[in-house]
Amino acid sequence: MSVKTQKVDFIRSIVKADLDSGRVKKVVTRFPPEPNGYLHIGHAKAFILNFSIAREFGGICRLRYDDTNPERENKEFVNAIKEDICWMGFEWDGEPRYASSYFDQFYEWACELVKTGRAYVDNQSPEEIIENRGTPIRPGKDSPYRNRSVEENLGLLERMKSGEFEEGTCILRAKIAMNHVNILMRDPAIYRIRKESHHQTGKKWSIYPMYDFAHGYEDAIEGVTHSLCSLEFENHRAVYDWFIENASVPCRPRQYEFAPLNLTHAVLSKRHLHRLVEGNYVRGWDDPRMPTLRGMRRRGFPASAIKRFIEEIGVSKANSLVDTEFLYFHVREELNQSAPRRMAVLNPVKLTITNWPKGRVEEFVAENHPDKPELGYRNLSFSGELWVERSDYMDEASKKWFRMAPGREVRLKYAYLVTVDEARRDENGAVVELLCSYNPRSRGGQSPDNKKVKGALHWISCNDAVEAEIRLYDHLITLPDISKVEEGRELVDYTNPNSETIIRNAKVEPSLANAAPEERFQFLRTGYFVADSADYGSRPVFNQIVGLRDSWAKLAGKDSLPRER
Repeated sequence: MSVKTQKVDFIRSIVKADLDSGRVKKVVTRFPPEPNGYLHIGHAKAFILNFSIAREFGGICRLRYDDTNPERENKEFVNAIKEDICWMGFEWDGEPRYASSYFDQFYEWACELVKTGRAYVDNQSPEEIIENRGTPIRPGKDSPYRNRSVEENLGLLERMKSGEFEEGTCILRAKIAMNHVNILMRDPAIYRIRKESHHQTGKKWSIYPMYDFAHGYEDAIEGVTHSLCSLEFENHRAVYDWFIENASVPCRPRQYEFAPLNLTHAVLSKRHLHRLVEGNYVRGWDDPRMPTLRGMRRRGFPASAIKRFIEEIGVSKANSLVDTEFLYFHVREELNQSAPRRMAVLNPVKLTITNWPKGRVEEFVAENHPDKPELGYRNLSFSGELWVERSDYMDEASKKWFRMAPGREVRLKYAYLVTVDEARRDENGAVVELLCSYNPRSRGGQSPDNKKVKGALHWISCNDAVEAEIRLYDHLITLPDISKVEEGRELVDYTNPNSETIIRNAKVEPSLANAAPEERFQFLRTGYFVADSADYGSRPVFNQIVGLRDSWAKLAGKDSLPRER
């Protein structure tokens, strides 16, 4: 079978060759998350690859929970994983599957290994097992329990299963070779005692299979043809193959490894993400600063932009570090085309037009998108009292300053030209009000004298301004490459105390008062923002998605897209 695909990488080349040679009749992939945390963007790379390979080659992709460790797994994570995959636009074949559904079969295969002399019960302590495993340059030592009889091992295994022994007193191990060059092949553990209730099987089991033992068998049960894993599992492939080759499995899956996603200023490890959540460095798994799909969704990243980013970096076997700005580039590119425009003043100072007729309110028509008339228009009210950005005023400005300064004429977008006549200050010298005059003949912002006025400032009329909370974001982790943590420090030591700035007295257009959760906008001259989906209360809350400034395009050029090689 020959399949044409637009993309070319080593994984797709392997799949195509397998189909063309007849080794594989139908492609079956799987995404096997462990339900002990929320999915992050690194997981998205994995499941996008698995789902895309299946779709491109006319196969199927299954969702399977690797729930072999009951201590941190629960239904919350199970449900969240399904929701995140659906949000990203993917569907799995059939109902979600669970490793725990195969526990009885796993136990039968464990007994088969014992009966063929390939597994034994070891009563060494955990510390002794670690010590006797050896190091990369020192071979391991055989356990004193390695040569127990088949009958004794079967009896001990059954007693482990019945809950007769306490945790840590014994484990079931494969009998491979304690001098193997690959430490993972030095009699790896198969079952350990855990007297924990499981979210699927309850208290039925007192022993639980190890991941390396269960993973290949899960694939074999489900008919997986291509078991795609990140590079961290490369050394595990020998263990994966050994277990499959030494039991009566229904089919022979094969494992292939690809480079995981590594992003600058980002932690893509559930262990470290747990630490950030449990240590209250963030407000939860869906905090907009988190690299979880929940966090990115709450921050306003479109699923399609995340997908496009992952597709652009490609698939390879070489580890690389991708600049987070490249992700922002894709988010910005999409939002520039789709986000309606609005005006919001984040750090307001009052502007009073002294020659404005008292009580007069005018309306101006503003487009929702400059390039998409089909998105419609909205009316903006304009009065003699406005809110403008404090940073748009300067006492002593250079000739290249095109915003407000004493005696300078500026354009208020859609409205009039105004000139600052006086700046009123408080007792500390801070500007509290700008007194201006407007040119009545400049309606629409056009100079009646054909005078060139550069730039246009945004504003909000005081008579109908809506108070909003605005949250601005910077990198949560200050370290660009988290693999370079300094000796004696931990990753949490690099958390940025200024990663979130909350502005509680911003002023926004009245049209934003009832913005729906997850509705995205471009705030003129400021950036892209999304209505928060969790903290939506008496006043609107907007999270910054990305700024208007495209540092990636500036540095790399719009056509210079980074790819993994």
